[in-house]
Amino acid sequence: MKIVSLFSVIRGYNIPVIVVAQYLSAIFILAPDKSALSILLDFKLFIVVFASALTIASGYIINSFYDSKKDLINRPNKSMLDRLVSQKTKLQVYFTLNFMATLSALYVSWRASLFFAVYIFTIWLYSHKRKKYALYSNFIAAFLAVFPFFGILLFYYYRLPLNEIENRTNDLAVIFTHAAFLFILLLVREMIKDLENIKGDLANGYQTIPIVFGEKTSKSAITILLLITVLPVYLLINVFDVGYMDLYFYVGFMVMIFFVLKLWQSESKKQYLLLHNLLKFLIIAGVCCIVLIDPTVLWHGRKLLETL
Repeated sequence: MKIVSLFSVIRGYNIPVIVVAQYLSAIFILAPDKSALSILLDFKLFIVVFASALTIASGYIINSFYDSKKDLINRPNKSMLDRLVSQKTKLQVYFTLNFMATLSALYVSWRASLFFAVYIFTIWLYSHKRKKYALYSNFIAAFLAVFPFFGILLFYYYRLPLNEIENRTNDLAVIFTHAAFLFILLLVREMIKDLENIKGDLANGYQTIPIVFGEKTSKSAITILLLITVLPVYLLINVFDVGYMDLYFYVGFMVMIFFVLKLWQSESKKQYLLLHNLLKFLIIAGVCCIVLIDPTVLWHGRKLLETL
């Protein structure tokens, strides 16, 4: 049971999704000139993804450590399962995972190791100091969620000469537009979690948006953020070439309209949980639909195809 409890603490069901997302980003967005097989067999890339997984797992542990009292109110069933592992054991696993992440990243370069050291420290700082501040903590949480993808970006770009990077400005524009869209969805997800967990946050002195400014203000902010997604979606569909992935954005736009309508009707934890899961589904679907950008990249790099 302790293994199951530890799996629950590190949210082992989320980490494979992040790993797949990193590889798909590398194959279809960051290195489309290479075949999928060559990317999958790149051991240094594997180390970067492996270190990311370890760091994210340790981040869930430290969050569980600091949120144990709040989770007793917001997630009583999960909290009881998580408590099968002692706080001492959680800290031991936390430091072990962080050590493994920074040490393994040294195989890639000292810059990679420094990158993960900064990532680990930022997660700890967020968990320990910043989670009790309205809005600011939501931005930090969303940023930390996309941070591993910047690790993959740096892996492919930091060794390139300046003139080569300039030649790839269009690719970089696509990358950051995708990142902006994902960041907004993750930010909305964090704000929905605040609405979902309002009782536990209030009992433990967390200064979240619905507590400080009210639920109506929080819903208004979420609605505005979802309206802002129109800009990156427009760019990805009409300016950049995302292949058949534009189908995802069309369907996703309809899902977001439904989401906003249900948001303003929601009042209970159960209703907010439903919205949370809907948003999670939209994010995971977006990860899977990266394949639609150009399925031929799976067996040939894009530049290779262009020379045939």
